[in-house]
Amino acid sequence: MIERITSTQNPKIKNIVRLQQKSSERKNQNLFVIEGLREISLAMQAGIKLKSVFICAGIIPYDEVMASLSFDLQSFEISREVFEKLAYRGSTEGVIAIAEPKPYSLNDIVLQTNPLVVVLESVEKPGNLGAILRTADAAKVDAIIICDPLTDIYNPNVVRSSVGCVFTNQVIACSSDEAIKWLKEKNIKSYAAALTAKKFYHETDLTKPVAIVMGTEADGLTEKWLKNTDEQIIIPMSGKIDSLNVSTSTAIIVFEAMRQRNFYK
Repeated sequence: MIERITSTQNPKIKNIVRLQQKSSERKNQNLFVIEGLREISLAMQAGIKLKSVFICAGIIPYDEVMASLSFDLQSFEISREVFEKLAYRGSTEGVIAIAEPKPYSLNDIVLQTNPLVVVLESVEKPGNLGAILRTADAAKVDAIIICDPLTDIYNPNVVRSSVGCVFTNQVIACSSDEAIKWLKEKNIKSYAAALTAKKFYHETDLTKPVAIVMGTEADGLTEKWLKNTDEQIIIPMSGKIDSLNVSTSTAIIVFEAMRQRNFYK
């Protein structure tokens, strides 16, 4: 018989809230939260192991969800009140899952013949990371390498803003030193987006194996990356401000690379 949960004080519900709110809980429990049927399906396709699923039958029929997941896992029916306490999105599908993260390292990255990689240093805003992951999926970028991250990739805001693309990309967290060494070993030329650069991004040859290296909006890239990349590039600006949102900048440069490659991927 399916267990029905109607109290927001239920221990399982309180634990979901903890997982949503604290990266330390996600790390200690080795669990994270996925909201939305599409996102859950993408996670399963990526080999993410689901531990349990919580379904609001007042929003979506229980049988429809289980048929879609086609997976024998622990499931609970929750009231609308409980779901509204848990839901991050205004419009959602009435489904929340608990899952185990799938660890990736630099050694796990599978590269195509002419790879295009995005490197992010100290990314801090989950919404920016999620938007970059959507760009990476759209362009079929080989991998997203997050160096010295200030937010974990399974933050619920990353999962939400990426619309599940955190599962469709090869996403690796590591140190800057590890990433720099890996790029050199793979003979991938690195281009740092920097305000001090003299060369425009669209005047740069991005047709060979390349990594586009992006820093934070507030501080840009550290000296470590500026000294260890092959070239620096800049997006020309004609207005009064000198920089764009990092996710917008990443999209501009990534799709310039795709244009130069005739969108072959």
